[in-house]
Amino acid sequence: MRLLLISNSTNAGEEYLEHSLPKIKKFLGNFQPQNAIFIPYAAVTFSFDQYEQKVDERLEAIGLKVKSIHHYPDPSDAVQHADLIIIGGGNTFHLLKLMQDNNIIEPIQQKVMEGTPYIGWSAGSNVACPTIKTTNDMPIVEPVSFNALSLVHFQINPHYLDANPEGHAGETREQRIEEFIEVNRNVYVIGLREGTALVIEDHKIELIGERPARVFHFGKEPVELGPKDDLSFLNLDF
Repeated sequence: MRLLLISNSTNAGEEYLEHSLPKIKKFLGNFQPQNAIFIPYAAVTFSFDQYEQKVDERLEAIGLKVKSIHHYPDPSDAVQHADLIIIGGGNTFHLLKLMQDNNIIEPIQQKVMEGTPYIGWSAGSNVACPTIKTTNDMPIVEPVSFNALSLVHFQINPHYLDANPEGHAGETREQRIEEFIEVNRNVYVIGLREGTALVIEDHKIELIGERPARVFHFGKEPVELGPKDDLSFLNLDF
């Protein structure tokens, strides 16, 4: 199993996917996909065609061509014939609902377990987790359930922020995650800061990027872990 789970597509002040492209290129190595499927279901305020074009134009810089799943009459069959699966960011609730509606949850699980590489950023990283309960997004639609792909055994909070904006009296991101682990006491949550990603190959987990990740679990103080730390404990069965 090979996964690249990126916190965010774009850092502030950069072009779209600028920090992500080198990570994707390194992850793929010498592999040249012939049937890379892009899943644009997280898009809400722009069309799937526009999303496909935006992603395809940027990935072309590293020699990668994608085709959006919305062009296929049978999305499940499209997944089954893919040799690379890419899921982009946007609204996680919208993404999961359309994945459920189009019956591609189990086909993606099967393909990834068989070794088809998976790349996701933001919402695309969220749905790789057991549930989407640690997303930052507004529930603009109601999925059948919050259960997602369960490609990993931990939860990701992408775009993780430490600071509480000046003048904001609401909960911090850390407090929100503490609420989650209070009622989900056997689940690890990794706060994945922008510009970073997780590379998962079978049971090995590597953090890449220039910033550490913040790891949460009930009954433990949050810890900061970096690229040199062993993160394999995150993927233990719970």
